[in-house]
Amino acid sequence: MKQPATIISVTDVSKRFVLHKDKSVKERLLNFSRARAHREDFWALKDISLDIATGSTVGLVGHNGSGKSTLLKVIGGIIQPTTGSVLRRGRMAALLELGAGFHPDLTGRENVYLNAALLGLSKQETDREFDEIVEFSGIEEFIDTQVKFYSSGMYVRLAFSVAIHVDPDVLLVDEVLAVGDEPFQRKCMDKIAQFQSEGRTIVLVSHSSEQVGRLCDRVVVLDKGKIMHDGDPTEGIRILREGYDAASHRVDTSLTVPRPRTPYSLAGARAHTHHANGRLDLEVDIDVDVNEPQDHWGIGLSIENTLGMNLYGMTTFTMATELPNTPGRHMIRLAFPDIHVGTGKYLVNVGLGDSAGTTFDRRSGVTSFNVVDEGPGNGILSLRPEIVLTADEDR
Repeated sequence: MKQPATIISVTDVSKRFVLHKDKSVKERLLNFSRARAHREDFWALKDISLDIATGSTVGLVGHNGSGKSTLLKVIGGIIQPTTGSVLRRGRMAALLELGAGFHPDLTGRENVYLNAALLGLSKQETDREFDEIVEFSGIEEFIDTQVKFYSSGMYVRLAFSVAIHVDPDVLLVDEVLAVGDEPFQRKCMDKIAQFQSEGRTIVLVSHSSEQVGRLCDRVVVLDKGKIMHDGDPTEGIRILREGYDAASHRVDTSLTVPRPRTPYSLAGARAHTHHANGRLDLEVDIDVDVNEPQDHWGIGLSIENTLGMNLYGMTTFTMATELPNTPGRHMIRLAFPDIHVGTGKYLVNVGLGDSAGTTFDRRSGVTSFNVVDEGPGNGILSLRPEIVLTADEDR
């Protein structure tokens, strides 16, 4: 089978920024003779190499400061690498930051022509696309208003609309879609799906694990300017989430980290699955220390997948059973018979609180469970489809 052609090739790219320790221009002038001692090199990218195939959708993810936005700008030619090289083919459109390429004193109409020209369209081409650009943006009544009076959402609407109408071979998107409202985000996602079906290449930076998992066929995880993972999206997002959890000390199944004393505290949790007769049962054992008994306390539990998608949530306040409320440690078992989830790893979040909304303790990813579904199909749900054949005379 013929492999897709490479449309972007990044080879041994590093990017250095110089950080000045002087806090003011005056300090910089006074320390001019010792300027080198008051500078520090910061390497945002270190020896990055990757090839992006035509028609792929690649997600760049990582903690804040990991270098993902810098890499996207290097790919787009917005900034030049300190070392290494980037080769590109085709027309490229970029949505790298709010209002980039817009002049605040020009109207929306004028900025459409300016931005389209920066992206490679002639005036005649922009004339042909103008009405569709404005219609997609949904800001027709403000198109002759100076963009300095636009809201952040209006900026994004117009910028995205221009970018997708320049007929790009490569679309670079850096988090800006999170600014638009929900209907416009859905509109953007539909357009990106159309681009994917047309074989265009997309490179996306996003903090939304769900968005990356849904859109991308490849994920690159960056940490301190280096590639930690390049490949399968689910594995990449798992590595990213584990990094978040390690940084915030949230995943600790033994729960030995000292915490402030509260009326109720979570001492531990364990998830168990049982397969029998084609069904899957889940039990979650929760250890709770009752320190200072209160009226109307309860447990909240939610289940999410490794992409951060919330699959289920509940509280015991909607159940009739009374929870133990005497000082000491108690084990409460929540049983979920016959659950229907597909193959994968699932995280369990547990919280303790009262009916007034006060939270006593909460742990994200306090325990997890794995499912191997041998049924037909794949996805979040586990289904058992049946084929029903209908005779011609029954139609």
